[in-house]
Amino acid sequence: MVGGVESGRREQLVLAAFRRVAEAGFEGLRLRQVAEDVGIDHSTLHHHFATKQDLVLAVAEYATRQFWVLGDGPPDPARALREHLAGLRRMLDERPELFVVTVELDLRARRDPAVDDALRRHEAGWREVLSDVLTAGNAAGAWAAPLDVAVTTELVIATAKGVRLAPAAAGPVFAQLEAMVIGDRGEQP
Repeated sequence: MVGGVESGRREQLVLAAFRRVAEAGFEGLRLRQVAEDVGIDHSTLHHHFATKQDLVLAVAEYATRQFWVLGDGPPDPARALREHLAGLRRMLDERPELFVVTVELDLRARRDPAVDDALRRHEAGWREVLSDVLTAGNAAGAWAAPLDVAVTTELVIATAKGVRLAPAAAGPVFAQLEAMVIGDRGEQP
């Protein structure tokens, strides 16, 4: 049971740090406040995360994993991509704090090689899932034209990252992306 408690406490700390970053950015992330949010002593936090950087890296992992929404999508590639883009739109509406935190992480990654490395590693899962769907769509002729899978994967990710700064535009932006990639070929009956 101790391992479960330890794992649960670690998750609580990551979520508390995530909320702090969403509210005040990394400049407002204080380990003492995170510990207080979880109801533990500041020194106990260090049993789970030796440094603030370790906690930041755990927040990066948690935030980026939220985007792996295509993993068990439908077998039809056009439908899978459509559902992925719809899922991103829903996330923007329902979890705006996730996008605030990912903006903060992207900005920090420009100055912090460890965060940059962590984001690249964790976003690799998102890229892999998108790449698999886009590759399957090429094989099935599901797209308006054959796609350069690597470029289109980056286009989808760049679009998702771009609309974080203008969430009100997400619906039309994702609709345009969907129309460009799928065209009339992937229309649902």
